[in-house]
Amino acid sequence: MPKRPIAWLTTRLGVLTVLFATVVLSGLAFAFSPEQPAAGPADGLPAGAQSTRVTELADRFDSGRSESAVVVLERTDAALTGADLAATTGRLTGLGAVAKPVTSADGRAALVVVELADGLDSDAQHAVVDQIRAALHASPLPAGLTVQVTGGAAIGRDISAAFDGADVTLLIATAAVVAILLLITYRSPILWIVPLTVIGLADQVVAKLLPWVARIVGERTDASVSGIVSVLVFGAGTDYALLLISRYREELRRTESRREAMTRAWRAAAPAITASAGTVVLALLTLLVAVLTSNRTLGVSAAVGVLVALLFGLFVLPAAVVALPRGVFWPKVPKVGSADPTETGWWSKVARGVGKRPGTVLAVALGVLVIFSGGLLKLDVGLSQSEQFRTKVESIVAQEALARHFPAGAAQPAQVIVDTAQADQAGAVLRKTAGVAAVLPPEKSIDGALTQFAVQLTDDSGTTAADRTVTRLRAALPEAQVGGAPAADLDKRDANLRDDRVIVPLVLAVVLIVLLALLRSLVAPVLLLVTVVISYAASLGAATALLRAGFGMPSLDSSVPLLSFLFLVALGVDYNIFLVTRARDEAVSRGDTRAGMLRGLAATGGVITSAGILLAAVFAVLGVLPVIVLTQIGVVVGVGVLVDTLLVRTVVVPALALLLGERFWWPARPVQGGADAKPSAGAKEPVRID
Repeated sequence: MPKRPIAWLTTRLGVLTVLFATVVLSGLAFAFSPEQPAAGPADGLPAGAQSTRVTELADRFDSGRSESAVVVLERTDAALTGADLAATTGRLTGLGAVAKPVTSADGRAALVVVELADGLDSDAQHAVVDQIRAALHASPLPAGLTVQVTGGAAIGRDISAAFDGADVTLLIATAAVVAILLLITYRSPILWIVPLTVIGLADQVVAKLLPWVARIVGERTDASVSGIVSVLVFGAGTDYALLLISRYREELRRTESRREAMTRAWRAAAPAITASAGTVVLALLTLLVAVLTSNRTLGVSAAVGVLVALLFGLFVLPAAVVALPRGVFWPKVPKVGSADPTETGWWSKVARGVGKRPGTVLAVALGVLVIFSGGLLKLDVGLSQSEQFRTKVESIVAQEALARHFPAGAAQPAQVIVDTAQADQAGAVLRKTAGVAAVLPPEKSIDGALTQFAVQLTDDSGTTAADRTVTRLRAALPEAQVGGAPAADLDKRDANLRDDRVIVPLVLAVVLIVLLALLRSLVAPVLLLVTVVISYAASLGAATALLRAGFGMPSLDSSVPLLSFLFLVALGVDYNIFLVTRARDEAVSRGDTRAGMLRGLAATGGVITSAGILLAAVFAVLGVLPVIVLTQIGVVVGVGVLVDTLLVRTVVVPALALLLGERFWWPARPVQGGADAKPSAGAKEPVRID
């Protein structure tokens, strides 16, 4: 790392310049943040899929791309009356094209389809759904009658409502968790304020940059994307702060000058922090090859978030910390010549324990990881639309009521488009296909060339049974285009599986290349990559068991395995880099890989554990949002980070290095001459921690 820039940064002029530039640039980001682009009709759908093609063909029909709301009437103890139907339909006047009520066979339920006006964007559709719900409950309904709204438009509205105020809630919860854990970590009533303020500002800058990302990628960054990115910025930014301030505290015990201490700490920590952030960014950018635009949007947004966190961590944070006196560490102010707690603290004892019996420790740790991985035997992927929420929202309650009296797929039929010349034959095939409950009257396109069928399925959209029915429809009518909600759910799952197969190897390749370049070794990078994969398998298994037993979630959303893999592998490599680069530096200084690894573990064990616990807690904050996919990502990543920091990084990796000795670095030889090599001039004398 160049010496002059960081030395200048720690001067009074440098500090003032950096802080002033931060204020100005942050202000510009706030002032010139654009509006989010309008939602497109095919947003969220995989490019080239049949469901996407059906959406694109909708303009050729009179019905257009209009969404519908389905009003469900139900009496649990008696048949519906004419007064019930009249009281309901009369309240829907002027809110859309109201279809004739359809009564169930048992007479206890009815559904009324309200076709919304064509061309409405998502916000306008949500407003109409709110108006429908308000009109239905503007005055008391007949006694014993329940009326609720479901359908595509209503489900979309409830998803949107789940995120109302979520940005503020998530920010407050995340900041509170970070503040508490920083307070515990630093044991200072003052110091925690500095990194929290810097990271919080970085998070808000990223939030203002996300609309630019949306314009570049071509899809809105919705609340789920901004929530994940915010958590990632807080988590990564806090990791970088912990590492830098930890080294700064060490250097304050060696010199009276705060400027000199920060310069040394920056030079020591910056390479590991930069390599760590670079790995995360490159791993996130592999999502650019994803089929789903939403995954590409998340990848670019998260990469921008990590880059901003890196810049604030390497430049704004040092300037802010060095501007403050040593007393900011009160009551444990580091003094020149004071004892280094890593030489006698708890982590030095852990290092000695691993050093005494590395083989036994490794065997026990691997056994625990195998046990955790056993949860994969019960792993099931795929959620129906009724399983998307942690709480019962109106659209899902109405869907359940509808399923008690009608085919479960009645509210969201599949859309099948064929050439008009084949319409009669296609209609007959559709009616004979297993899993089809009803085929509604067909609609011809404006030019008469195409015919569209609305096909009600016997099963709810997103279920395995509905997926099979869509697959059968496509097999029975290979020339047709099958879309609608059931087909879109299937296409998204297939796209996620495709992305799994393509992106997972890419992420592993990126991580391996970065480790090879950083360590200039072959054995160590390969072993570290293997530990990351083992850690992910154990984490996913343990999280699956926890979600089933503790949260009553038997299945994962199809996007969870890929996103959790991406975050865990990229963030797990962070801790690998922090540990191994410190161990290598200590090995070079002490002339012995064993002493270097044990010293590296003793020195970084505390900061890595603190960072891991904090990162796990930050991701767990996603659980404050009522959408299941974010809760699942939070749990999987939270469990994974704890497994990685408490077991893999602190036990497995040091044990492997101790067992292999100098071969751990092969073909590089950072310790010239092996364990008997003498340290270079000016280096510390070897001190073995065993």
